Amino acid sequence: MAYRRGMGRSTRSNDWGFPRWRGYGSSREAAQVRLCDRHGCTNPGNCPAPKSPNSPERWMFCQQHAAEYNAGWDYFAGLDAEEAAQREADETRDNSGYREAAHYGWAGSGDGTRSRDELRALDLLGLSPDADFEEVKKAWRSKAKEVHPDVRPGDEEAAKAFQALQLAYEVLRAAEERREWKG
Repeated sequence: MAYRRGMGRSTRSNDWGFPRWRGYGSSREAAQVRLCDRHGCTNPGNCPAPKSPNSPERWMFCQQHAAEYNAGWDYFAGLDAEEAAQREADETRDNSGYREAAHYGWAGSGDGTRSRDELRALDLLGLSPDADFEEVKKAWRSKAKEVHPDVRPGDEEAAKAFQALQLAYEVLRAAEERREWKG
């Protein structure tokens, strides 16, 4: 009786009977997948979202529903102005290292290099968060021409709008000068 090598299927495994030696994902059991908590959604729910402020409980949404949920999230809900200001100051203090490290991050919108005031100014000018300073100048000039006090003399609303545009431009100009000075 001759021994034939390579014939038939081998029943040996490479773990010598020690299942912990198997690679990750090599188990034969079905993987459990948590579904999105949004009613009717059948996508995997792998994005946690808080159920309420300061609560450890989380919803588990798919990426699309997490984005919808977070768009309407008010972090300062239920706080008066003083408490909201205190919380913002605490978090700014605690997370100041992230702002310092933003220099090493990716560029573009959402990279944390624009302050809240800059984002408000860009919004007032109708620009996206990653707009460059040339776009800011163009938008400011066109909007300022429409509401300039010389064009609309005696119009209170136009004067207020012009002052808001001036302030927005000054905020963005100062930020651009700081960036040029650092860079």
